[in-house]
Amino acid sequence: QVQLVESGGGLVQAGGSLRVSCAASGRASDVYTMGWFRQAPGKEREFLAAIRWSGDSTVAADSVKGRFSISRENAKNTVYLQMNSLKPEDTAVYYCAASSRVSGSYYGPYTYWGQGTQVTVSS
Repeated sequence: QVQLVESGGGLVQAGGSLRVSCAASGRASDVYTMGWFRQAPGKEREFLAAIRWSGDSTVAADSVKGRFSISRENAKNTVYLQMNSLKPEDTAVYYCAASSRVSGSYYGPYTYWGQGTQVTVSS
């Protein structure tokens, strides 16, 4: 089992930046890929970015490419999502997810999910 805990959400003005974190515990050594998703009220969950637990390979959705970036800090079993030039439409609950499937797709399926952290962007 892998436990994921997100943090760093909050209220930010449009144009601002925010970094959310996701700390993995438990059998974190089993993690192969970690991803970030978000879900706004009344909308489907949206893939944002993903990163392999080793190496430098990352992917990002076209909708956030150039504004959002994913990174990791293996020593802390933590993955980050840096969000810049935030817009009101970025308001959502942000979730991290983990997969232990070797060479699995960046886009899922993911087995483990965090509880989410709210990001609100004011205009």
